[in-house]
Amino acid sequence: MSRSSLRWAGTGAVLAGLAVLAGAFGAHALRARLGTDALAIWETAARYQMYHGLALLASAALFPLGEVGLVRTGRRFFLAGVVLFSGSLYVLALSGVAALGAITPLGGAALLAGWLCFAVALFRARPADASTS
Repeated sequence: MSRSSLRWAGTGAVLAGLAVLAGAFGAHALRARLGTDALAIWETAARYQMYHGLALLASAALFPLGEVGLVRTGRRFFLAGVVLFSGSLYVLALSGVAALGAITPLGGAALLAGWLCFAVALFRARPADASTS
Protein backbone atom coordinates (compact mmCIF):
# COMPACT_ATOMS: atom_id res chain seq x y z
CA MET A 1 0.00 0.00 0.00
CA SER A 2 1.34 3.44 -0.88
CA ARG A 3 2.24 6.09 1.66
CA SER A 4 -0.57 8.24 0.23
CA SER A 5 -3.15 5.50 0.74
CA LEU A 6 -1.94 4.97 4.29
CA ARG A 7 -2.27 8.69 5.04
CA TRP A 8 -5.79 8.77 3.62
CA ALA A 9 -6.71 5.64 5.59
CA GLY A 10 -5.37 7.36 8.70
CA THR A 11 -7.40 10.45 7.89
CA GLY A 12 -10.50 8.28 7.50
CA ALA A 13 -9.83 6.61 10.85
CA VAL A 14 -9.45 10.01 12.54
CA LEU A 15 -12.70 11.27 10.96
CA ALA A 16 -14.54 8.11 12.05
CA GLY A 17 -13.15 8.31 15.58
CA LEU A 18 -14.11 11.97 15.85
CA ALA A 19 -17.59 11.09 14.58
CA VAL A 20 -17.97 8.63 17.46
CA LEU A 21 -16.80 11.32 19.86
CA ALA A 22 -19.21 13.87 18.33
CA GLY A 23 -22.09 11.42 18.55
CA ALA A 24 -21.38 10.64 22.20
CA PHE A 25 -20.96 14.34 22.98
CA GLY A 26 -24.31 15.07 21.35
CA ALA A 27 -26.06 12.21 23.13
CA HIS A 28 -24.69 13.01 26.58
CA ALA A 29 -23.35 16.53 26.95
CA LEU A 30 -25.64 18.37 24.54
CA ARG A 31 -28.94 16.58 25.19
CA ALA A 32 -29.82 18.89 28.08
CA ARG A 33 -28.62 22.02 26.28
CA LEU A 34 -30.01 21.70 22.76
CA GLY A 35 -33.53 21.26 21.47
CA THR A 36 -34.72 18.24 19.53
CA ASP A 37 -34.17 19.90 16.14
CA ALA A 38 -30.61 20.96 16.98
CA LEU A 39 -29.80 17.47 18.27
CA ALA A 40 -31.11 15.95 15.04
CA ILE A 41 -28.87 18.32 13.05
CA TRP A 42 -25.89 17.33 15.23
CA GLU A 43 -26.63 13.64 14.71
CA THR A 44 -26.83 14.11 10.93
CA ALA A 45 -23.43 15.80 10.96
CA ALA A 46 -21.86 12.96 12.97
CA ARG A 47 -23.50 10.27 10.79
CA TYR A 48 -22.26 11.75 7.51
CA GLN A 49 -18.82 12.30 8.99
CA MET A 50 -18.71 8.61 9.94
CA TYR A 51 -19.88 7.46 6.50
CA HIS A 52 -17.16 9.43 4.79
CA GLY A 53 -14.46 8.52 7.27
CA LEU A 54 -15.26 4.88 6.50
CA ALA A 55 -15.30 5.67 2.78
CA LEU A 56 -11.76 7.04 3.03
CA LEU A 57 -10.68 3.86 4.81
CA ALA A 58 -12.33 1.75 2.10
CA SER A 59 -10.65 3.78 -0.61
CA ALA A 60 -7.27 2.71 0.73
CA ALA A 61 -8.29 -0.95 0.36
CA LEU A 62 -9.90 -0.48 -3.06
CA PHE A 63 -7.13 1.70 -4.44
CA PRO A 64 -3.96 0.57 -2.63
CA LEU A 65 -1.67 2.57 -4.91
CA GLY A 66 -3.74 5.65 -4.24
CA GLU A 67 -2.27 7.91 -6.88
CA VAL A 68 -4.93 7.53 -9.58
CA GLY A 69 -6.11 11.07 -10.37
CA LEU A 70 -9.81 10.39 -9.81
CA VAL A 71 -9.11 8.61 -6.53
CA ARG A 72 -6.95 11.45 -5.26
CA THR A 73 -9.60 13.97 -6.32
CA GLY A 74 -12.41 11.91 -4.75
CA ARG A 75 -10.54 11.71 -1.45
CA ARG A 76 -10.03 15.46 -1.44
CA PHE A 77 -13.71 16.01 -2.21
CA PHE A 78 -14.65 13.76 0.71
CA LEU A 79 -12.43 15.64 3.13
CA ALA A 80 -13.67 19.03 1.94
CA GLY A 81 -17.25 17.75 2.02
CA VAL A 82 -16.97 16.56 5.61
CA VAL A 83 -15.48 19.87 6.70
CA LEU A 84 -18.15 21.91 4.90
CA PHE A 85 -21.17 19.64 5.37
CA SER A 86 -20.64 18.23 8.85
CA GLY A 87 -18.75 21.28 10.07
CA SER A 88 -21.51 23.68 9.08
CA LEU A 89 -24.13 21.44 10.68
CA TYR A 90 -22.17 21.20 13.94
CA VAL A 91 -21.87 24.98 14.10
CA LEU A 92 -25.52 25.42 13.09
CA ALA A 93 -26.67 23.05 15.84
CA LEU A 94 -24.63 24.89 18.47
CA SER A 95 -25.24 28.45 17.34
CA GLY A 96 -28.68 28.38 15.73
CA VAL A 97 -27.40 30.75 13.03
CA ALA A 98 -29.56 29.68 10.09
CA ALA A 99 -27.32 31.46 7.56
CA LEU A 100 -24.76 28.69 8.09
CA GLY A 101 -27.19 26.38 6.35
CA ALA A 102 -26.08 28.00 3.08
CA ILE A 103 -22.68 26.28 3.43
CA THR A 104 -24.11 22.81 3.95
CA PRO A 105 -25.19 22.21 0.31
CA LEU A 106 -21.65 23.05 -0.85
CA GLY A 107 -20.38 20.29 1.41
CA GLY A 108 -23.07 17.94 0.11
CA ALA A 109 -22.04 18.71 -3.46
CA ALA A 110 -18.42 17.94 -2.57
CA LEU A 111 -19.46 14.61 -1.04
CA LEU A 112 -21.44 13.74 -4.17
CA ALA A 113 -18.48 14.71 -6.35
CA GLY A 114 -16.27 12.40 -4.29
CA TRP A 115 -18.64 9.47 -4.84
CA LEU A 116 -18.78 10.23 -8.55
CA CYS A 117 -14.98 10.25 -8.76
CA PHE A 118 -14.79 6.89 -6.96
CA ALA A 119 -17.50 5.36 -9.15
CA VAL A 120 -15.76 6.40 -12.35
CA ALA A 121 -12.40 5.19 -11.01
CA LEU A 122 -13.91 1.82 -10.11
CA PHE A 123 -15.57 1.40 -13.50
CA ARG A 124 -12.27 2.23 -15.21
CA ALA A 125 -10.16 -0.03 -12.98
CA ARG A 126 -8.61 -3.16 -14.39
CA PRO A 127 -8.66 -6.34 -12.33
CA ALA A 128 -5.24 -7.52 -11.14
CA ASP A 129 -5.99 -10.99 -12.52
CA ALA A 130 -8.00 -10.89 -15.77
CA SER A 131 -8.99 -14.56 -15.38
CA THR A 132 -11.19 -13.72 -12.36
CA SER A 133 -13.50 -11.37 -14.28
